[in-house]
Amino acid sequence: MRDAAGGEQNQLHRGFGENYHFFVPLLKTKYMVAISKKVAPKPPKKISWETFQKRYLTKENGYKYEWLDGIVEKTPYAMNKNQFYILQNILDFFYSLKIKSKFKGSLIPEGDTFFGKHHRRPDIAYYTQQQIKDASNDLDAIPLFVIEVISTSDQMNKVHHKMNDYRNAGVSIVWHIFPELKEVHVYTKKATQMKIIKGKNLCSAEPVIKGFKISVDDIFKQ
Repeated sequence: MRDAAGGEQNQLHRGFGENYHFFVPLLKTKYMVAISKKVAPKPPKKISWETFQKRYLTKENGYKYEWLDGIVEKTPYAMNKNQFYILQNILDFFYSLKIKSKFKGSLIPEGDTFFGKHHRRPDIAYYTQQQIKDASNDLDAIPLFVIEVISTSDQMNKVHHKMNDYRNAGVSIVWHIFPELKEVHVYTKKATQMKIIKGKNLCSAEPVIKGFKISVDDIFKQ
């Protein structure tokens, strides 16, 4: 009994006759070229910052939109409503410390910030009073402390690209909070060295914010 492949090959042989060995490889080559052309992804279309502001800056549909030198990057919001308590714990601790220490500056969620040519929206970032004033005058302000909540939907290559933007812009400290793992990755020394913090151990934002030390347990307290 002949298999299907063998039967198909014999039919081609009969159809092309003596020219079989010339035409069949040619057909296979054209077929493979056609397949490769279909698979090749199209480069993303670039848009201006002004167009991005009109189309995406205030768009609310469950996604975060960031402008990367003309390319629009769309990612799901990392912090869903079941994780609001994480934000609340961090902000409560921060403003309690702020009242005691009487320093100026604020933790701002989802602030639009340019890191070089890339527009980013850190989940939480610390801005000094002067930076907040500069931003009101449409001047760029690079936060020295950034917090990102890393969800299961985040693609790690995008997370690493964002980290490169933070490093290149001079961000000193970055926290990556992993709700599923109940741990925090703390990057220090201009975000080049990382430690994994768990349980009762403290996550520190010093020297950017003096006295800002909170345990992982307190971040995830419900």
